[in-house]
Amino acid sequence: MNTIRFLNLDCVQLKNDALELLITQSVGPRIIRLSFTGDENILAELPDLAIDCPGQSEKMHFFGGHRLWHAPQVPERTHMPDNQPVSITEIERGLEVTQATEAVTGLQKTMRIILPDDSATVVVDHTVTNNGTGPVETAPWAITQLKPGGTAILPQSTENIDPAGVWPNRSLAFWPFTDIASPNIHWGNRYLMVDTNMQEGMMKFAFPNPNGWLGYHHNQTLFVKHSPFQPEADYFDANSSSHFFCQPEFLELETLGPRTMLNSGQFVSHQEVWSLHSPVSFDGTEDMADEIAQTHKLETSNETKK
Repeated sequence: MNTIRFLNLDCVQLKNDALELLITQSVGPRIIRLSFTGDENILAELPDLAIDCPGQSEKMHFFGGHRLWHAPQVPERTHMPDNQPVSITEIERGLEVTQATEAVTGLQKTMRIILPDDSATVVVDHTVTNNGTGPVETAPWAITQLKPGGTAILPQSTENIDPAGVWPNRSLAFWPFTDIASPNIHWGNRYLMVDTNMQEGMMKFAFPNPNGWLGYHHNQTLFVKHSPFQPEADYFDANSSSHFFCQPEFLELETLGPRTMLNSGQFVSHQEVWSLHSPVSFDGTEDMADEIAQTHKLETSNETKK
């Protein structure tokens, strides 16, 4: 394994003909760099950003990049610091990254990062294992921090869910600090789009996502993450499988697995498939978002319809 120092952290490199990734070894699990070969990192770089964890003397550092949390967000549990070294082992076409079991929660986080071929595609499996002595209700929560300044593309449900078309077909959950009148949010019928050049404050909202994907366009590069949606399952946060968060330093595209009761010794996994596309033009309109979705085959997959 090729070890590289990046943002003052020891990292292991994973690459193919199209992409380069760096996975942190000093802390984590984290994917801290994602780029086309020889190009700039599209992930946020936040070496100095940290938040408190109640009951812990050490802060939880974001570092940037992609991380694994476990829902629901309870600061005493969710914000547990992951500032210690992780175990990294080679697997076929990828790496498996395992964190030590959290003393407070009894939960253990693992990420399997795979480059399935030589295209600009990454498969990330997120696993939460209950190594504690009692049951825990939780869900894997996959969070990707990206550099601000681009446009988030968040598809919305457009299909009827009953034959007569008289039932509601979409919902949104808002966090208290979100200004729904923000000029950064563009409310469309098929897509919500957010300009991520915020100067102050924060915003967060979430929604069930039967389309199964979230996108971000920045500097002619389109980043997309796919995650299966299970319409019969129960999700945290008003039954939301996708979250969006933004503040001036970064934005987050987030997906969750269904709410799950884990007994001692049990685990649950949640998969995302990432793709990078470039050059991609985008004018911020719904028609162009439709064109991007059709060109890059982002329409709802059979897997997300199950």
